[in-house]
Amino acid sequence: MKNSVYYKRLSVLRQSLKKTAVTDCHTIWIIQPENRRYLSGFKAGDTQFTESSGSLLINETRCLLLTDSRYTLEAKKGALDFEVQTIRQDLVDVFPGLVQGMGTGKLGFEEGYLTWGLHRRLNEKLEALSPRIDLVPLNGVVEEMREVKDTREIKAIGAAADLISEILNEIIANLRPGMTEKEVAWEIGVLARDGGAEALAFPPIVASGPNSALPHAVPSDRKLRRKEPVIIDAGVRLNGYCSDITRTIFLEGPGPDFRTIYRTVRQAQSAAIEEIRPLVDSTHIDGVARDVIREAGFGEYFGHGLGHGVGLATHERPRIGPRNPVKLKKGTVITIEPGIYIPGRGGVRLEEMVLIDDNGPRILTRNDHFYDF
Repeated sequence: MKNSVYYKRLSVLRQSLKKTAVTDCHTIWIIQPENRRYLSGFKAGDTQFTESSGSLLINETRCLLLTDSRYTLEAKKGALDFEVQTIRQDLVDVFPGLVQGMGTGKLGFEEGYLTWGLHRRLNEKLEALSPRIDLVPLNGVVEEMREVKDTREIKAIGAAADLISEILNEIIANLRPGMTEKEVAWEIGVLARDGGAEALAFPPIVASGPNSALPHAVPSDRKLRRKEPVIIDAGVRLNGYCSDITRTIFLEGPGPDFRTIYRTVRQAQSAAIEEIRPLVDSTHIDGVARDVIREAGFGEYFGHGLGHGVGLATHERPRIGPRNPVKLKKGTVITIEPGIYIPGRGGVRLEEMVLIDDNGPRILTRNDHFYDF
């Protein structure tokens, strides 16, 4: 369907491959779930890392979607630009013939998503063909395409950001001492379902008191207490696209030390957001926030990167951190989430989703609960 968004993406992919170091790949094999959906529209998820609902084979003339009978109808309905092949036996037994039938000499694959066991078994089969087919690592081509969102994607991400903003505002308004972290996390899930989300984008983080010093703490039976920090990090998936937001709350307000910490994190976040614009280095944005935190005396307590891209996956390119600089691109959605974590005492993290627009940053998330210390 030449007017479909997926047909256009396939055309861009084919052009991109001609410009990369893997120009001698005759066919590419897409197994990463978000990449698969981005290129085909096939929405089925993978139940676990070693059990796939399908994969794509793409070359200059053909596009195949390989799946099993559980997903055949869904694939035919959703992936209109692909020939759907229902695999009724072990993939390893039929895969070489399919690839060979597409005139493949070298097969590009996503090495970060192919298990060693499956790679080994397939490689043995492909090498036994005459002529043999070589497996060639293909990394980052589709992920790079996904960095820049089109108008439809931005609208979907904005809707997901609106929903999680509403959910957290309601959660925060109803926080009370004595509630457990698990109860708060459960309520986020309830509100997400009631609000029409397909799913949570990731398991919510609810961390109070000393637990808030753990950036990725798992909600526990610990009860919320007055004056302690409560970090809530959550997101929803809506129309396939994710949101990601973090708030730090103090029931009845923080003590003087955490006032300073919160104010520092807020200043670091604001300073970084002000610097966002197309073609700025990702490391520059990270450095601006990190400098604010370091100059306030908390440099050793900010150990993670400043942010990441958001789209079909919660964490995708680009990474915003102190290493591996990349030029930020117009149309990219990133998070800005500085934090300070004091072991044994607690932490503060604030996170916004930001669209990089012509005129700089546009914050997509909404917050009615910032403290103005």
